[in-house]
Amino acid sequence: MRRKHALTVVVAAAAVAGVGLFATLRPAPHTPAVASTEGDAPSRPVGASGPAAGDTTASLRAGQGPGLDEAVRELDLIRPSRPKRAEDFTVALVRGETLKLREQRGKAVMVNFWATWCPPCREEMPAMERLYRRHQKRGFVLLAVSVDTDASLVRPFLEQHKLTFPVTLDAKMDLANTYGVRALPASFLIDRDGYLAALALGPRAWDNRAAHALIEGLLAQ
Repeated sequence: MRRKHALTVVVAAAAVAGVGLFATLRPAPHTPAVASTEGDAPSRPVGASGPAAGDTTASLRAGQGPGLDEAVRELDLIRPSRPKRAEDFTVALVRGETLKLREQRGKAVMVNFWATWCPPCREEMPAMERLYRRHQKRGFVLLAVSVDTDASLVRPFLEQHKLTFPVTLDAKMDLANTYGVRALPASFLIDRDGYLAALALGPRAWDNRAAHALIEGLLAQ
């Protein structure tokens, strides 16, 4: 079974559990996996207004101002129910360098899981590039984690779309499983102290006013 049948592209949000962000992918032997969540939280379309179910009382870590909270609401992001450090990792980038999450302390980090065969992933890439270019010099790190099983597809895609942010390959889904990624695209926002700040399931307009305010707020912490 090809990997692209093992992940379902999502357009629905899911609740964040205190010990995990959502269910680990567990495809049946002969059946494609479907996006699902643990618990009874209802799903809803990406872009729906208002906070996610169970999110009304959740807040980002202390010290974040109302402008950042407003950006989270506008982008329809999911927030952890309690402070939780992002799982550390070290990855080799397709352009030859190595990126260690623990070395990014003091910076705002976005980790985006994607694949070349995922239409919503491709849709949000240009906006991610614009977000990265605008805030990179201020300490914003954007890591795109490709779960493509055919690595030869990734570099031509990056060159075609002139994407300059760091990209790593995760064909065996080691990092995706560590972060509990069940569907694509999925983006994790990590604050300057290494804590998970928010999660986006499905594509976002990463170059709009709210997205820039989000990164600026994380950098200002």
